[in-house]
Amino acid sequence: MATAHSNLGGSIESSLQSQDSVRSDESRVRSTGPMGSWESELTSIQHALKFVLALKDEFVCPVCRGVVLNPQQNSCGHIYCFHCLQGLLETSPPSGPVCPVDGAVVTPAEVFQDNCCKREISNLEVYCTNFPACTSVVTLHRLQDHLSSCPYEQLQCFNVGCRAALQRRHLQEHLSSTCPHRTEPCPHCQQPLPLSLIQDHVLTSCPDVEVHCPSCSQKLPRHKLKEHRDSCPEVQVSCSYQRFGCCVQGQRARVKLHEDAAVNHHMLLVLKSNTHLEQQVEVLQEEALQRQQEVQTDGSLLDGLQQEVRPLLQQTSNHERIICTAQRTLSRHEDVLSTVQLEVQQVSRALGPGLEELEQLRKSLDAVIQEVSETEALKEHLGTLEENLKRHSGLLDLHAAQLHRNKQHLQELEATSYDGRLIWKIDDFSRRRDAEVRGQPPSLSSVPFHTGRCGYKMAAKVYLNGDGEGRGTHLSLYVVLMPGDFDALLPWPFRQTVSLSVLDQSGAANHRSLSFKPDPASKSFQRPGAESVSNIAVGFSCFIPLDKLETPHNATYVSDDTLFVKVKVDTAGLEQL
Repeated sequence: MATAHSNLGGSIESSLQSQDSVRSDESRVRSTGPMGSWESELTSIQHALKFVLALKDEFVCPVCRGVVLNPQQNSCGHIYCFHCLQGLLETSPPSGPVCPVDGAVVTPAEVFQDNCCKREISNLEVYCTNFPACTSVVTLHRLQDHLSSCPYEQLQCFNVGCRAALQRRHLQEHLSSTCPHRTEPCPHCQQPLPLSLIQDHVLTSCPDVEVHCPSCSQKLPRHKLKEHRDSCPEVQVSCSYQRFGCCVQGQRARVKLHEDAAVNHHMLLVLKSNTHLEQQVEVLQEEALQRQQEVQTDGSLLDGLQQEVRPLLQQTSNHERIICTAQRTLSRHEDVLSTVQLEVQQVSRALGPGLEELEQLRKSLDAVIQEVSETEALKEHLGTLEENLKRHSGLLDLHAAQLHRNKQHLQELEATSYDGRLIWKIDDFSRRRDAEVRGQPPSLSSVPFHTGRCGYKMAAKVYLNGDGEGRGTHLSLYVVLMPGDFDALLPWPFRQTVSLSVLDQSGAANHRSLSFKPDPASKSFQRPGAESVSNIAVGFSCFIPLDKLETPHNATYVSDDTLFVKVKVDTAGLEQL
């Protein structure tokens, strides 16, 4: 065997001098020219190769016992596969790797790539790995090229979901004719789809399949069904003057004839509704004017009280300064009095010529007592002033609270509606929801609204962090019936359909809406007791998930930290008193 040396770097002497240089040489062996592409591709079938002539022993790797791929020769003359030599170096003991044939030490610096042997091995003739089905004989380095076109090579089906493996010669027929996962065009719209989904596509979503209109049974393409429903003469509709009191319902064609024939009646209904609205507006204007006058009166009263309190506060401040001065004077006088008493005792014991001095001391004592009396009188007067201040402050607080209640009542009157609809603006959404998470307050309530001037009185309730089974995951939305002034004249139980909505603020009108029809047997829809605040709330504890509320895909429910809620009561069939 040829032994043309190709030194892989570094001298043998330096590689034997230190362990560090040995490690460096091992790295150079690992980086010896990598396997050719045909050799790396044959690694997985190295032991399954069938050679035309018996394989010589020198071409068999002593490590893996397969044909040598990318041969590397040691100084002992034996050759190894490149990847087998790498494994031998990586798993060698501390004493160093040895040849598995004769035990000779494998010195990385003395290992070289045997190109002569490599040429001989690459030209060895082998049978196709699909033998005996395929009888082709090729050289070893051409085997992979042959397998890339061999008609007997096993290949995996390309279609998603298909696990079939078959010979290359049968693959094309399988892909085009027999694979259950192949793609075929829809026979109606020609859209390419997996074969298993075509039937479901035709039955449910194909836009070109002809279907029957559920109202008039006319047959037309599915994509035109919605457009047809907007003009189908058999569809059940209500009169367009329903909101003015017309109760006619029926097929579109008959309702159209009714609208054309009852123009005068409809005009009378519109005029009646307008008159009723004008009367409501006048009443509201009168109430608003009255409330405004009350607010102005309360404001004037509050200004007067404030003007009265200011002098009292000034007097209190002056009296406090006087008291502080008197207290300091009293303290000084007490010290003087103590001194005088000691001196009097000394004089009394001496009984000497100090009588005149004692008389002066008595006069000083009388003066001090007089100043103390005056100070006590000032203190009592200050107490009286403090009591007056507390009384006036209490009156001021009462007037301020009454003014706040009047303003709140005026705002409720201005926001109250009488057409069965409520648009509720909830600002500070994030702060209010965080407050609910912390447990206060548990819910928010809207201002009351009515289904008519003399109709049912209702209100909306919302739990921003959810209620019941929706707590922490959904927004909960409810409606409640409240005691009204005209409950005795209204029919009970309450039977009108109620729609609850969270409004889209993006302009796309993708509102989130849910409706319910009252259960006549439920206590929530019976007449509220006069002494109660409201009936039990009814609605949806899981109205909308919180993640869809804050980050929806095609709508904007919370904008500028504000949420809009809409409540609509269907007043159809409800007689206006």
